[in-house]
Amino acid sequence: MVRRMAIGVDLGGTNVRVALGDSDGRIVGRIVERTEKGKGPEGISEQIIRMIRSLIAAEKVNLKDVGGIGVGSAGPLDIGRGGLMKPTNLPFDFVPLVRPLEEEFNLPTYLLNDCVAAVMGEKHFGLGRGCDNLVYVTISTGIGGGAYVDGHLLIGKDGNAHEIGHFTIDFEGKLLCGCGRRGHWEAYCSGNGIPNYSRLLIEEEGLLRVEGSQLVEDIRRMGYENITAKTIYDYAKAGDYVARIIVERVGALNAIGFACVIDAYDPALITVGGSVTLNNPDLVIGPIKRHVSRHARNRVPEIALTPLGEDAVLYGAIASVLFRERSS
Repeated sequence: MVRRMAIGVDLGGTNVRVALGDSDGRIVGRIVERTEKGKGPEGISEQIIRMIRSLIAAEKVNLKDVGGIGVGSAGPLDIGRGGLMKPTNLPFDFVPLVRPLEEEFNLPTYLLNDCVAAVMGEKHFGLGRGCDNLVYVTISTGIGGGAYVDGHLLIGKDGNAHEIGHFTIDFEGKLLCGCGRRGHWEAYCSGNGIPNYSRLLIEEEGLLRVEGSQLVEDIRRMGYENITAKTIYDYAKAGDYVARIIVERVGALNAIGFACVIDAYDPALITVGGSVTLNNPDLVIGPIKRHVSRHARNRVPEIALTPLGEDAVLYGAIASVLFRERSS
């Protein structure tokens, strides 16, 4: 049997990751670079092209043995035009991806939202094998998701049928989301949102009066500027009382978001990834499991840490070529 191979691209606002993988789930080579934002929108595709050429040369692979290129990227996407439409993490109105890559390599190129790619990776290479109703959720700098319902991958008219991080979980809209709207899940529980939510909690509930908390001592001494999601979770791991309160409250809000996912998609399995989750699996997933049944109308599914780690998007980009699917 001839081994089938594909190129996967994980395009983020910070890093571009390119990998060569096969249908057995092996990543045989990869390159990671900082995203070059200073060369205009065409510079992004030029960087990806250069990285692919370097990878092909390093692995001594003939392009005739490669089935195509899959790109997983944070959105919003414009599937019809084959690029990114005013992406949140890149300062451009439109970033062309599909056409430049197809013209350069003469290979079919498929563009997906990064979390849609990740759920494809989960279905074909992770815990979701054999599962027809599956959701992948990332809790990272932002919050996103991808879903299969009855075996069909959900895409949407523009490729954005999965923007779960913009579910409204606070109708009062106390915090502003990066998208410019208020009350979204991402504004409270993402890596970028947790510091803002922590400040809101501390000030509204008078937690600066608590004694014996190193987190509170740091804030009294230096203000909130140095408080990050990592700071909060690190202090919580060390047993800090106030940090523990914050982590539990973030978990309770995450549970509301997960309940919305459960009621919208009715999955049998939800896998969870993203840097916040991967670095703090018990502190992220534990509170979700404790609180989600209070909010979900549908039966609560299994909720588990993805085994694909930070490579979920790369696996999915590769799967988008090797296991080409379309929603119906």
